[in-house]
Amino acid sequence: MSSCTSDLAPLLGGVANSSAAADYICNQFTDAGFAIDTTYLLFSAYLVFAMQLGFAMLCAGSVRAKNTMNIMLTNVLDAAAGGLFYYLFGFAFAFGGPSNGFIGKHFFGLKEVPQPSFDYSNFLYQWAFAIAAAGITSGSIAERTQFVAYLIYSSFLTGFVYPVVSHWFWSGDGWAAAARNAGESLLFESGVIDFAGSGVVHMVGGIAGLWGAIIEGPRIGRFDHAGRSVNLRGHSATLVVLGTFLLWFGWYGFNPGSFNIIFRTYGPSGSIHGQWSAVGRTAVTTTLAGCTAALTTLFGKRLQTGHWNVLDVCNGLLGGFAAITSGCSVVDPWAAIVCGFVSAWVLIGLNKLAAKFKFDDPLEAAQLHGGCGAWGIIFTALFAREKYVNEVYPGRPGRPYGLFMGGGGRLLGAHIVQILVITGWVSCTMGPLFFALHKLNLLRISAEDELAGMDLTRHGGFAYDYHDEDPSAHGGSPRGGFMLKSSPTPVKPKANQTATANQV
Repeated sequence: MSSCTSDLAPLLGGVANSSAAADYICNQFTDAGFAIDTTYLLFSAYLVFAMQLGFAMLCAGSVRAKNTMNIMLTNVLDAAAGGLFYYLFGFAFAFGGPSNGFIGKHFFGLKEVPQPSFDYSNFLYQWAFAIAAAGITSGSIAERTQFVAYLIYSSFLTGFVYPVVSHWFWSGDGWAAAARNAGESLLFESGVIDFAGSGVVHMVGGIAGLWGAIIEGPRIGRFDHAGRSVNLRGHSATLVVLGTFLLWFGWYGFNPGSFNIIFRTYGPSGSIHGQWSAVGRTAVTTTLAGCTAALTTLFGKRLQTGHWNVLDVCNGLLGGFAAITSGCSVVDPWAAIVCGFVSAWVLIGLNKLAAKFKFDDPLEAAQLHGGCGAWGIIFTALFAREKYVNEVYPGRPGRPYGLFMGGGGRLLGAHIVQILVITGWVSCTMGPLFFALHKLNLLRISAEDELAGMDLTRHGGFAYDYHDEDPSAHGGSPRGGFMLKSSPTPVKPKANQTATANQV
């Protein structure tokens, strides 16, 4: 502000009270800048929140019809329970500075907010990220988990586990943050460049889901008596594709929105170089990584199975997005293509390992978000460009950048540390939680409920009127799975719930 006033006052030399006039004009520009940045961040928060709808559609389409209402309800409660617990504790643990390097200690219940560094828009944006991590985990343990377990793990993840990780890497006080406060030393003189959360969001959600799925065990029928994999197909490819496009749309708030502000120049006044240009580049790298991963998965799976499978392509696309999320702001567009290509093979390889070790994740969430997220962290340490790193993280001349771009190995070392500490932290918190729920018989539903479907046994009825088998449609021979089928006569409510269940 003082610089603006001192530069403008001489230009108003012939005007009475030129200093006061210059000060007034500069104040108006400052207010406009705050308004622009807040509007940009709020719009980004709305986009990231819209990803919850994408998660809901993706999850619904990926499970069998008899569990549709259950998975939809868990997605709603991820947002609702996450909102309350992130308000009470999570935001404070993540960004409540000044604090130590491990955990925040201010802003509980948004006390002392707004501040010059944090406004309500920052809370809303970070809450949308927190519930995204919880949504990832819900996909790994779908179709076999008790409802109370969802409430417990979601509250714990969004209120404590995830906020601590985001404090480490995104808060100015965090011990490994690339944007750490001036005067504080950086991890390996670089800090961790996890711009939008390949590690902070995707690895946290994926590893939590990994432990939940391991402790619960596979769904009934997922592997036969000989240990061979049996594909329990989701009931709606349409919902999967719809959810994928909604997530794609929301990712333009997830990655470009992580700048938080847009009204900032990188060069002299009037130049085209500013945060607005970096925002556009970030959207481009995000797009290219996802597109490349989708096409690579399409042809890779075609070579393996002989089919053009839209479900695999959707997961490959999302894997590319999860990978590029870490380095989207500091890599060139051509490097994003490399990121997407490798992420597709990471996902394909991890899915092979999952089948080999009888690991059952209905949405491939642990492999997609955990595995591709870890690759994205390594990718950033290899391809981060010096110019972009210094623009996005200013004030630290000589900061290390990508190994393949000539920046040495210090950034890679910091990112390896990130992978290890996130894996350790989530394993030491979420693993014991899921194990305790298992021992208390609060984690997995009974075999009878699982076979009947949780919509009927836990939620009062099916989302659809459907039949598990329809022999007449296949020449009289029964075929596994199910098909959607309209009722030949109008269905009237019955007073006796048991009779309804027996008829189904």
